[in-house]
Amino acid sequence: MAFLKTVLIIIMVYYLLKILARLFAPKIINYAAKKTEAHFKEQFGQFTQQSQSQGEERVGDVIIEKKPPKKSTGSEKVGDYIDFEEID
Repeated sequence: MAFLKTVLIIIMVYYLLKILARLFAPKIINYAAKKTEAHFKEQFGQFTQQSQSQGEERVGDVIIEKKPPKKSTGSEKVGDYIDFEEID
């Protein structure tokens, strides 16, 4: 009789948790979505502030930044050239 009572309690708890999950899951997911949205807005706000602080540029402007020419520290000669002959 105690085994049957235990199994019945386990089944009742399972169905109770299932019903509670259906009631509260949308609210929990909605809360998590709002927190994630707020986090993304905060991150995007920091990104837009950084891009605005770098310079006031219009959308579509093309900026070409040239690299400085490389300075040669050594001579162009790498080494001696050795001509090898094929032996038959």
